[in-house]
Amino acid sequence: MIQKTLAEIAKMAGALNDVSSFGDVMVKGVTIDTRKIEENNLFIPFKGERTDGHKFVEDAITNGGASAALWQKDVPNPPEDLPIIIVEDTTVALQELARSYRNSLDIKVVGITGSNGKTTTKDMTADLLALKFKVQKTEGNFNNHLGLPLTLLRLREDTEVAVLEMGMSSKGEIEFLTEMGRPDAVIITNIGESHLLDLGSREAIADAKLEIISGLRENGLIIFNGDEPLLQERLKDYNGTGNLKTFGSSPDNDLYPVSVEPMENGSRFKTNQGTETFELPVLGNHNILNALAAMLAAEFLGVPFGKMNEGFAGLKLTNMRMELSEGAKGEKIINDAYNASPTSMNAAIDLVANLTGYSRKILVLGDMLELGPLEGEYHYKVGTSLDAGKIDFVFTYGKLSEMTAKGAREVLGEEKVFAYQDKQALSDELKKHVTNETIVLVKASRGMKLEEVVQSLQK
Repeated sequence: MIQKTLAEIAKMAGALNDVSSFGDVMVKGVTIDTRKIEENNLFIPFKGERTDGHKFVEDAITNGGASAALWQKDVPNPPEDLPIIIVEDTTVALQELARSYRNSLDIKVVGITGSNGKTTTKDMTADLLALKFKVQKTEGNFNNHLGLPLTLLRLREDTEVAVLEMGMSSKGEIEFLTEMGRPDAVIITNIGESHLLDLGSREAIADAKLEIISGLRENGLIIFNGDEPLLQERLKDYNGTGNLKTFGSSPDNDLYPVSVEPMENGSRFKTNQGTETFELPVLGNHNILNALAAMLAAEFLGVPFGKMNEGFAGLKLTNMRMELSEGAKGEKIINDAYNASPTSMNAAIDLVANLTGYSRKILVLGDMLELGPLEGEYHYKVGTSLDAGKIDFVFTYGKLSEMTAKGAREVLGEEKVFAYQDKQALSDELKKHVTNETIVLVKASRGMKLEEVVQSLQK
């Protein structure tokens, strides 16, 4: 993590006041949450609509363990006789501090974006690179204009590679993040329907994701999903200094699977490069594609394909992403309740539909958010696309998912589809239909909190 004197921090953050009387105070790390202050942290308050973090500054220093704090210029009455750095805007100061610190580090960076799979790809990339390097990665969902700077400021000076997830909700956000991170390699996992509400079309989403290239360092590597026409079309005339490599299902890509064999908790696959068989301990063919992207990034930084099984063997994904667990009756549960879009929803359903060894397959599907004016149609199509020969029951939760239930009834029939607005009622009915030979998929956007259904099944 960043370790600097207050005088150095003041210069990096753009201080407007004289801090010379506290210049030798040491700062170790940064926090924006008083509940998570560690010894000698720099506390950064924000002026919000509902609450103002500045009211916690004095207590953070005198009682909380922080050694110093920032203070936004337009907030009155900064504490006197305390190590305070006054700045024009605390958010901008955080970002400038992170930018300056990142530029001081001798480090390689992999930047990852995409509509789906970026967190899983981040986890895979970090594990593969850890075979050779000291690696840090974005923790949780710290992938926005606040999270990425905090991630950069947590990098240790001896870290050799940082794997940074870059998220967005509108145009220009990824450009801002990538120019702060200055990646040596970038990955674009895919283009889906997430953020249609903000951007309006898949074409606009593709343009926004491609902003990640603007921060690429000279002679870096651009890794993208070659099965996506929107990316192929936009990169066919690329004339920058970066190199292009594609991954995907089709043989037109630089890296693609030539054989795939399902396992109980994952997949075994071979690629077109070499004879190595890879064992991936995570379910879903879409996750094989995420693995291919990670493999290209790791190879670019010097990890040979022949060692990568060691990285996959110890793979641990961020919670609620194709997380396999067991319920109270012995049923298997796939918890994929962190995020959802039509693309990822269909991929997860396809996975369950084609699993063998289960006498009953049940889907628990919640609302997919931020899909724009066609959200009802997207939900309805998820329902109508189900295979009645491979799915036994469907449970839906949420107003939008009533359209999923409507479509599913047309395929499975009325008696096999249950629509709920009450999570407990859903869970109670669901428990009547599970046995020790059942597989249950639980998937929705994060805001639906469907992990509560998983927890109910486990009781």
